[in-house]
Amino acid sequence: MTKPDQTQAASADTIVVNPAAGSAKNIPRPEQTHFSVSSGFAQRLAKMQASLSFTSYQSNQLYFVGLKSDGGVNIHQTMIRKPMGLSYDRNQTLTLSSAYQIMRFENVLEPQERVNQVFDTCFVPRLVHVTGNLDAHDVGVETHGSAIFVNTRFNCLARPSTRHSFEEIWRPHFISALVNEDRCHLNGLAMEDGAPKYVTAISRSDTIDGWRDRRADGGVVIDVAQNKVVCEGLSMPHSPRMYKGDLWVLNSGTGELGVVAFNTAGQGRFEPRVFCPGFLRGLSFHGNLAIVGLSKPRYQRFEGLELDAKLQATDSEPWCGLQIIDLDTGTCVDWLRIDGAVAELYDLEVLPEKTCPMAIAPESPEIINLITHAK
Repeated sequence: MTKPDQTQAASADTIVVNPAAGSAKNIPRPEQTHFSVSSGFAQRLAKMQASLSFTSYQSNQLYFVGLKSDGGVNIHQTMIRKPMGLSYDRNQTLTLSSAYQIMRFENVLEPQERVNQVFDTCFVPRLVHVTGNLDAHDVGVETHGSAIFVNTRFNCLARPSTRHSFEEIWRPHFISALVNEDRCHLNGLAMEDGAPKYVTAISRSDTIDGWRDRRADGGVVIDVAQNKVVCEGLSMPHSPRMYKGDLWVLNSGTGELGVVAFNTAGQGRFEPRVFCPGFLRGLSFHGNLAIVGLSKPRYQRFEGLELDAKLQATDSEPWCGLQIIDLDTGTCVDWLRIDGAVAELYDLEVLPEKTCPMAIAPESPEIINLITHAK
């Protein structure tokens, strides 16, 4: 396979990555960004036999973190307009929500093939739904393979449509109409067995932008099948995920990763397990590890949250990056930190059995001449 121009990667304990070449026109290029990793981070990826992917709508980048053949950390960037939710399914398909599209990426490499003698996985956008600007957040894949996503502007769960911008499939009971108003800031989606199980929202508000007045303790978890609030009193919850029978949630406004403990009546209570020094978004699991995304809070908009007090109490500054949490001990065992222009992440995924992945941008020159076919 020919060398894609936009492939940029670096490896070391401290990494400096400049914007990738061949990026789409009219997308702002981020300033220089510095990545640093814990001393055991590379060995951790090798032991996991996996790589990581995460999104930053701030930098318009989809990132892949893997290992080079010499054992060094490799970071690949792909320019995407406002990348948000990520979902990696058992068919090795990567589904992504972005500024105005829902995209499905397929790995076009055979097991023995490599790009630039480095990348063992090359994700290429093969199915692109143009939705318009819906402020789509989390995304999942249903049993039959269709994407399902959180349509935040219209306060609902939706599927892509072959004719329209979207097809509404579910709406919280407290939202009175399908209207282009972000009322409750529906954001997170937990899938189970190929179906939506739970969603998170910042509040139960039924007026435009009403959620901003409920950031401290108005957050809820909703059971989709019952259309019932099963956990409340949260502070800007994000990234609900089902793992080994438990519902995990990021209580972003307090900087806590935790589980929802249900009573016999089916009502839940958030139980914090780990504090991380940042505004948390993005959660994935591998074995006994949880990988959590951290962002620096946007203080003019998100001031006054409990996270501020927790950072002060621990004499800590918020930072941006990934933390790998040992669920048995509740401690951070490895980390990747981002400094410079990038301060906000949204979602992340673990990519099992992928050592060094990359992707081709849908608006890049390389996509025009990348031709593959079934053998």
